[in-house]
Amino acid sequence: MSTIPYTILEDAPAIGKASGNEAALKIKEAIAQRGTANVILATGTSQFETLQQLLQDKEIDWSCVNMFHLDEYIGLPVTHQASFRKYLIERFINHVPQLKATHLIDGEADPAAECARLGALILQHPIDVCLCGIGENGHLAFNDPPADFETTSPYIVVNLDEACRKQQWGEGWFATLDDVPKQAISMSVHQIMQSAHIICTVPDTRKAAAAKACLENPVSNLHPASILQQHPSCSLYLDKAAASLLTV
Repeated sequence: MSTIPYTILEDAPAIGKASGNEAALKIKEAIAQRGTANVILATGTSQFETLQQLLQDKEIDWSCVNMFHLDEYIGLPVTHQASFRKYLIERFINHVPQLKATHLIDGEADPAAECARLGALILQHPIDVCLCGIGENGHLAFNDPPADFETTSPYIVVNLDEACRKQQWGEGWFATLDDVPKQAISMSVHQIMQSAHIICTVPDTRKAAAAKACLENPVSNLHPASILQQHPSCSLYLDKAAASLLTV
């Protein structure tokens, strides 16, 4: 039995609508309380409907919102279809040009310098809401197993394992497996866990084994997203396909 409150809904659009609505509510609450909100946005197929739903809320004052994101491939130009910067620009940023600030990961910059730059920024902006998913290998952001649960650096350089790279290829972002970069800049597990509230969406049968491992096994860096069991305010949404292997 999972210690994370989770909701099973019919399909990806349903969990996207629910997670997007919850994210909108948390952002508006933060703005009402402090006059600003700091958010982390994720990318990938799990976030399509979530971001669409979030954009439909016309009551959010985006000029009060600072945006960070989870991860980016090293060496991949922003023009590449798999670039997470491109993803966020096209699916989110272009639709809310009045954002207070956007802090994207530049995968073409010097990795160590970029980790330092973003780390200094995010430490000045305690995160109110983090959107994320779970990878087919159980990863959280690009923290593949065995994930580093110990480092307190906000952003780190990570090596992508074969399962992770096969997922990116299988989802159609790259023409061949060899085209998938082998390294990325990722927000660390520790930094993700500093978020006041985490909203995790997990669609598709491809994620069923990972969902079971991360929800029903003890916390382990071999199942990185299992760490969410220790977060005090995490909501998790699965569609029926992703929940198909859960015991309960």
